[in-house]
Formats: sequence, structure tokens, C-alpha cells
Amino acid sequence: MFGHLLDFSPRGWGRVWLWTTLGTLFCIAAAIYVDSYNFSAFDTATLHRAIAVDVLLPLFLAAPLLFFFTAKLRDLAVAHHDLCILAATDSLTGLYNRRAFTDRVDAYLHDLVATPQPHHGALLVADVDNFKSINDSFGHDQGDRALKAIAEAIANILRPGDIVARIGGEEFGILLPGASAVQIRTLSEAVRRAVSDLRFEPDGKPTSLSVSIGVATFQHAVGFSDLFRVADQQLYLAKQNGRNRISVSPADTNEKPLAA
Repeated sequence: MFGHLLDFSPRGWGRVWLWTTLGTLFCIAAAIYVDSYNFSAFDTATLHRAIAVDVLLPLFLAAPLLFFFTAKLRDLAVAHHDLCILAATDSLTGLYNRRAFTDRVDAYLHDLVATPQPHHGALLVADVDNFKSINDSFGHDQGDRALKAIAEAIANILRPGDIVARIGGEEFGILLPGASAVQIRTLSEAVRRAVSDLRFEPDGKPTSLSVSIGVATFQHAVGFSDLFRVADQQLYLAKQNGRNRISVSPADTNEKPLAA
């Protein structure tokens, strides 16, 4: 119930009340300090009255003003946070958009430069098979429904810390940081199977959904563009070899291929 009062982040009410309280106390202390030079000349009644004024004026004037301004600063922080989320989010699926995905993957890969020991992981590019036929047969509204269902299915499969985004019309990007060879194979197959198992019935007509997945594995720091290029090449191979399948290759040709 009172949890929001203990939130001292820029978006929390705790910071508003804290600064209002501290600011008001400072104003009271400053008023008493300035007035204290005259206290020795006051009789008891006048002294009490002066102290009361020094306390009540900041309480009734400074406190509301401080609360107003700090609350406005909180509103700005909330608005900025919401705009950042909006700028990083795909409006249809609620996943990261391409730019946010690229930034986050780049940041992760950049951090690996400072750590020379191997760091297993993979970048997946998943593309919905025959998606144009869904739009052509049932309309773009049903195509959007399919994309939302696929995005949810993928997100439900992944581990905490994995990053997933919609990076194109019917294309999804997935980063599996720290994943072993077994985990990469298992998660890639789980994503493929989760989409294939979706029940999608536009206009009451059962329609199968599937994705082809290109996978680029890595064991050390590598550039995003290199990773994406390899994953995209593998996606093309998966499409060529019949769709609804996974194709894997290491981003560095010196690495051993992922075991099947």
C-alpha cells in the first residue's frame, strides 16, 4: 500500500516527499537562523511568536511550492521514461524494435571485448514462412494477429536475459547471451516448434504457421553486422531447404560448427 512512498527513483513519489520535507526543513532552519540575531532583544512572548512565524510560513508557503515543483519533475521523469519505452518498442507486438534490438546487442557484444575468456551465445533471425499468403488470403488484420501470436509464442519460450525483437515486417531477431551449444539448439528448436504448434484460424479456417530460423553462433566478441550477416545467410539456406527448419553456422569460421 505504501510501497510507492518508498520509491526514491526519479519517477517515484518517495523522492517528491523526501525533497519536499528536506526543503521545508531547510527553509525553516534558514528562517530561524536569520531571525536568531534578534532573539536576544525579544521578550518571551515575542520570541515564541517569532519562532512560530519562522516555522509556519515555510510550512504554508515553501512546502506547497516545493511539492508542486518536485511533482512536476517527477511527471517529466515519467514522461521521459514512457517516451523511451515507446521509442524502443514495436507498436504491434510489444517487443523491441529493430533499432533498440541493435543497440542492446551491440552493447552486449561491446562488453565482451573486455573479457577475453570465451562467451558462448547466438543470434537468431526467424522469418515467418509464406506470410504474404496470409495477408493476401485473409487481409492484413489477420496477418497482424498472426504476428502478435508468433511474438508471444517466441517470448514465452526464451530465458530471462534473452533479447527478442521484431526487426522487420515478419522477421524476428533473438539474442541468446551465454547460451551453450546444447541450449542454442534446444531453444532454436523450441522457438520453431512453438510457432508450428500455434492454433491460428482466420475466418474459421485452420491455417498453419511456421518460421525458418538462421542461427549465427559466437564464442567471443564479434560485431553485430557480422553476426547478422551470418544469421541472415543461414536463414536463406533454411528457406531454400524447405522452410520450417533451422540452419546454423558459427560467425567465426575458426569456430567449430554447432553439433547437430
